[in-house]
Amino acid sequence: MIRLQKVIAKSGYTSRRKAEELIKRGRVLVNGKVVQELGTKVSKEDIIVVNGLILKQEQKVYYLFYKPRGVVTTVKDDKKRKTVLDFFPLKERIYPVGRLDYHTSGLLLLTNDGELTNYLLHPKNEIEKVYLVKIKGIVDNKIINQLKKGVFIDGSISKAKKIKVNKKDLEKQISFLEITIHEGKNHQVKKMFKKVGLEVLNLKRIRFSFLDLKGLKSGEYRKLTSLEIKKLFH
Repeated sequence: MIRLQKVIAKSGYTSRRKAEELIKRGRVLVNGKVVQELGTKVSKEDIIVVNGLILKQEQKVYYLFYKPRGVVTTVKDDKKRKTVLDFFPLKERIYPVGRLDYHTSGLLLLTNDGELTNYLLHPKNEIEKVYLVKIKGIVDNKIINQLKKGVFIDGSISKAKKIKVNKKDLEKQISFLEITIHEGKNHQVKKMFKKVGLEVLNLKRIRFSFLDLKGLKSGEYRKLTSLEIKKLFH
């Protein structure tokens, strides 16, 4: 048995808060009877009608997307920029799991599963995100240790779990490396390097948990397999 407002929200009809408003206003029927009590529990067998429409449960969908640079990680953009949803000619209601900023490319998950989204984004679950980073400057052991120890940004400490330097160009003063983080704060990687006096020139997420971009080109997506979906919850 699940609370009525949660069932309405999970169906994709509206948000939970607005579902609660509809219930209080008497706009929701369960098995032909008006229900106005918040917290009323229903089962899959119950027939729910909202504003005269029979509620259909939304089928959960899960996509892995290779986000290009110059694309906004939002459902809509008031500046009329290209969004991640412009790559999906779908009727399903989906939304991004977290964000990659406008100039960052790489792996992004999209779904309509709020439970999985909350699990993947909650810091306590320590889901690994791995990025390829091009840095203006030479990254030495002192900087690596500082980032692993943690730097103070946006009111809290942000740490790198792992840092691997792939290449250093001493002539051009450029470093190429991989950084693994657990959090997913806004512009986190860029802010971390800025804190230690370095500028990020290019950023690409290559892994989210165990998922990677293998087999995908920029702008392409694929559905997750049932095994991958199950593994994400563990």
